[in-house]
Amino acid sequence: MARDIICTTQAAQPPASYSQAVKGAGLIFLSGTAPHDPQTGTVVGATIQEQTRQCLKNIQAILEAAGSSLDKVVSVTVVLADEDDFSGMNEEWMRWFPSNPPARQGAKMPVKAPGLRVSIAAIAEA
Repeated sequence: MARDIICTTQAAQPPASYSQAVKGAGLIFLSGTAPHDPQTGTVVGATIQEQTRQCLKNIQAILEAAGSSLDKVVSVTVVLADEDDFSGMNEEWMRWFPSNPPARQGAKMPVKAPGLRVSIAAIAEA
């Protein structure tokens, strides 16, 4: 099976240990995407809504680089630092996926990173 590594400067760069996304088998697998600014690498936003928005902007840019889009997302994992942020994350989420949202699951962030409240991984159709 052929696979393509997806990387764009329009989204925050991941550590060297993993790719932004991998395209294979007709799908695009996006790594956990944090709310980092693509140019500065700093966390964008203090609120969960702002950070969720930046994660989704980064995901959108990665999908576009892979030739896909948000409307082709089939599954998402949202990882929160604090479960109390769920309703605020969901509030912003509904702005991006008002109807026919992808399947979704949640998890608790296993490590604390300064200022980081959310990370989102996704699987989309290529």
